[in-house]
Amino acid sequence: MGVTINCDMGESFGPYQLGNDAACMPFVTHVNIACGFHASDPSTMWQTVKEAVKAGVKIGSHPGIADREGFGRRKMDMTRGEVAAAVLYQTGALQAFVGCEGEKLSHIKPHGALFGMAQNNEDVANGIADAALAMDLPVIGFANCVMSDVFAARGVPFACEFYADLDYDDNARQIITRTHHPVSTDDAVSKTLDAVDNGKTVSVSGKEVDVVADSICVHSDTPGALEIAKGVHEALAGRLTTDIV
Repeated sequence: MGVTINCDMGESFGPYQLGNDAACMPFVTHVNIACGFHASDPSTMWQTVKEAVKAGVKIGSHPGIADREGFGRRKMDMTRGEVAAAVLYQTGALQAFVGCEGEKLSHIKPHGALFGMAQNNEDVANGIADAALAMDLPVIGFANCVMSDVFAARGVPFACEFYADLDYDDNARQIITRTHHPVSTDDAVSKTLDAVDNGKTVSVSGKEVDVVADSICVHSDTPGALEIAKGVHEALAGRLTTDIV
């Protein structure tokens, strides 16, 4: 089976710029565009969509928690209905811009704390599933957790993500931080290949843990993101696909 490379983008706001989106696009297959809650604004969303269409990459929504100060990486107590409404609202907004450019949305990928909450909370996972099924879109999710169990039970098509630029704990869960520290390109490539080829990665304590790597994520706000994306893209040459599921 092929593998995809996805990157979170469009996370600038007004005059505040974050990430080197356009430069990274040639080295990914899918972009997840922020939808205004944790980051971005309407003009940034539309411009990022235009750049993605020009680059020929697939476009997904990147809905998050309404917490710009925390960049959507702080947990919030939300009901299933609130999660579903937030994901629908944000994805629908992005869908309008994508439609204006003559394209269709490819997928949904929850952002930050929303993604992390869905790994452990059935209400959050079901809220995301409600929105995904309503919009008939697959989801970039995570393996061996509440999220994957809910999606599988409800028939939500999903791909399991592996992070080239994040650390993992002993439970094989990604460690979400407010800001991303620098990562060696060689290290990112090496851990990506281990995940894709062997289904393994090494936790921060040195323990080997099992992972699933259907889609490799490179964050645009990680220092050196462009070089990491280039390295991962080159390492996976010949195995890349444009199909999320």
